[in-house]
Formats: sequence, C-alpha cells, structure tokens
Amino acid sequence: MTDHTFTRRSTLAKFGGLVAAAAGGRALLTDDAAGGNLAVESGAVSCVLTPELTEGPYYIAGEKLRRDIREGHKGTLLSLRLRVLNASTCKPIKGAAVDIWHADAAGDYSGFGDAAGSRTFLRGIQKTDATGLAVFTTIYPGWYQGRTVHIHVKVHVGGSVVHTGQLFFPDTLTDTVYKASPYAARGLRSVRNADDSIFVNGGKRGLLALKKSGAGYVGSISMGVHK
Repeated sequence: MTDHTFTRRSTLAKFGGLVAAAAGGRALLTDDAAGGNLAVESGAVSCVLTPELTEGPYYIAGEKLRRDIREGHKGTLLSLRLRVLNASTCKPIKGAAVDIWHADAAGDYSGFGDAAGSRTFLRGIQKTDATGLAVFTTIYPGWYQGRTVHIHVKVHVGGSVVHTGQLFFPDTLTDTVYKASPYAARGLRSVRNADDSIFVNGGKRGLLALKKSGAGYVGSISMGVHK
C-alpha cells in the first residue's frame, strides 16, 4: 500500500462545545451515511462540534493509506464507519483524511514498548467519500493501565489537522467482548469510562454507536469539524 504523510499545520476546531444542537444536544450517531445525511437535511438533527481530546503519546505520522489495519492481529472484528461533517453547514466533507490508531488486544501500540518492532499495525488513514464517510476494518481495542478502552482519531482537511479526538465504547459491551479470547487472558481492566480522565472531559460525545454484525461489530459516529 502507499504511504501518505499529512503535516500537522494547525488545529482549527478548538472549542469543544455545541454548534446548534437538537436531539438533546448529542452528536449525530449513525451506521448509514445516506440515512444520516437525510436526517441532517430534514432538520431532524443539528450538527455538533466534536470536542477536542488529547493526541496522547502514541501518534506516528505518515501512516499507511488503507482500509484494513489489522495486519494479522487477533481480536473481535470491528468495522468502523466514521463520517466527517462541516459543523457550520452540516454538509459532508469529501476527501478528508481520517487517521486512526489504537492498542491491540494485549494493550500494546505499534512502535512502542513490547511492540516497537512494528510501526504500522492497527494504524491507518482513509479518505472520506462524497457522503463524508471513511470505513476501516480493525479489531476491538484492548486496554492498558490507566485508560479506558478507546481509539485515537485525527481528521486532516487540505493538509491541516481540523480535529484530534478519541472514540469510546459502552462499558457493558466491552465487558461482553472481553469475556472472549484473546482479551479474557488479561483479566479485569483497570479503568472504566466514568473513571477515565479523558472520557470525563467530553468523551460522551465520542461514544460510538455499535451494533452486532456476524461475529463482530459495526461502530459508527459522525464528527462535526470546522474546515
């Protein structure tokens, strides 16, 4: 696959609050880009500016442009459907580069610690289509000491970073997934959402909407950003 590097020139979405919010002030969560667009166009929902959350220490620039980021790592299948909207107009943003990275089932990030030998697994970039949608094939993330379960995300538009955030999972679902191999071998995780120092600062708006799909799950969210 082709490596594609994006330069971090600026972070534009700094406000972390709501733009105009109907539907109880929640971000639009959808697993169907077309349905989500219709909901926005009909006025059933309004766009929300997605909160900025810390990049964390495990970012590596220049990740691969690809959909499947597993590289043979075992875990429960997870299909991610991430849609990027202009928070000012609610219109999808085509051609945005969505950049994700997360820990494996053992709690390791590629390029660091015990996993320093590889700098690419469970990392990747996809560009959004005409509906603002980017899709990834990955695994349900593992946990590591001091943090709840999460996926890191950056959104690049025109070479600039317009959003840095984290995506989260309902604790009850994580409890279910972690009963199976390879997660079960690690024992109980140390932090749940309500005790996580990042989640309590806006993480509720980064909760994925998840549904069962075969042996895995589909996780969806729409992210409102400023271009």
